[in-house]
Amino acid sequence: MPGLKIFRVITLLLPLLALAYVMWRSWRIMPFPMGVKTAAVSIMFLLFALMPVCMLPGGIDRLPLALGAFLYKTSLSWVFVLVYLLPAFLLLDLLGALHVVPQSFRTHSLAGTAAIAGTIAVVMLAGNLHYHHKHRESINIATAKPIEKPLRIVMMSDIHLGYHIRRGEFARWVDIINSEKPDLVLIAGDIIDRSVRPLLKEGTAQEFRRISAPVYACPGNHEYYSGIGKAQQFCKLAGITMLRDTAVSVAGINIIGRDDRTNARRKPLESLVEEAGKGRFTILLDHQPHSLEEAEKNGIDFEFCGHTHYGQIWPISWITDALYEDAYGPLEKGGTLYYVSSGIGIWGGKFRIGTRSEYVVAEITPAQRNPKQ
Repeated sequence: MPGLKIFRVITLLLPLLALAYVMWRSWRIMPFPMGVKTAAVSIMFLLFALMPVCMLPGGIDRLPLALGAFLYKTSLSWVFVLVYLLPAFLLLDLLGALHVVPQSFRTHSLAGTAAIAGTIAVVMLAGNLHYHHKHRESINIATAKPIEKPLRIVMMSDIHLGYHIRRGEFARWVDIINSEKPDLVLIAGDIIDRSVRPLLKEGTAQEFRRISAPVYACPGNHEYYSGIGKAQQFCKLAGITMLRDTAVSVAGINIIGRDDRTNARRKPLESLVEEAGKGRFTILLDHQPHSLEEAEKNGIDFEFCGHTHYGQIWPISWITDALYEDAYGPLEKGGTLYYVSSGIGIWGGKFRIGTRSEYVVAEITPAQRNPKQ
């Protein structure tokens, strides 16, 4: 399709044009010697060039773990810095064109360089600090369907364990989970970032086995990036029950886990509902929040998704709002409740600007019935 090809070309060209503009403006604004300026813009280009290498399956798996982690963190963090450097320079040039900011501040200027660098540094530092705060989102669901007892379920998505989110950080999240004293833990995909190698090297599976409740998960697109077979083997090692187009009944409720839509031949939801059986309170785990109406049509009580990260940073969150019916937060359609999580983890750089890292605590209780008159 010509339109799709044009879109792909534009998608590839825009980041390169943005990088070229930022490098050019950085060169012009810096008052430093030629060697320093050359080194600065060369590092910018090198970090950008490393990004696809870090994202390729197995791209950095042959490197020592510490080196691979360093390259992954720095190159992908640079992408987020670039997102803010671009509008900063555009605004500076616009103000220059309007004769608000003098030429002396925009070229070969120590004050201009310090202003741009300082502003970006403050924004990124604030974003990093905000990322490390894990917000607790509470959901209360009263159901008329019979359940064995009130349930407390901790739900998460988009953990993204790998070269940037390591065992030590995840161990702190496990402590948070256990402090909630859950009956069940549900994960809506993307447990693994792009490779199981760091997880196996560090013994991260042992942290999952510290979780004080049964853990169920569905696969996400990143399980496919890391190799779905390897991802399933890791989940087995970690004591996670992977629901890949399967359903289980536990604690008096049904849990259905859909395979990720990366698999174009995944089962239709209707067949999974038939497999689970009707009459019980049913939770659907589906990583990507597409075709939400299917859950309503098939009588699902609650659907939990992730994937979007809600853009991770503003203004990318505006793009996710445009792409998805529900890019983040709760939704109700008919008798079905939905929640799309922004995720507890992160892809790439550890920044949350205008969004948050979160986990969800759902309390499921029997609905109060009015006594007969």
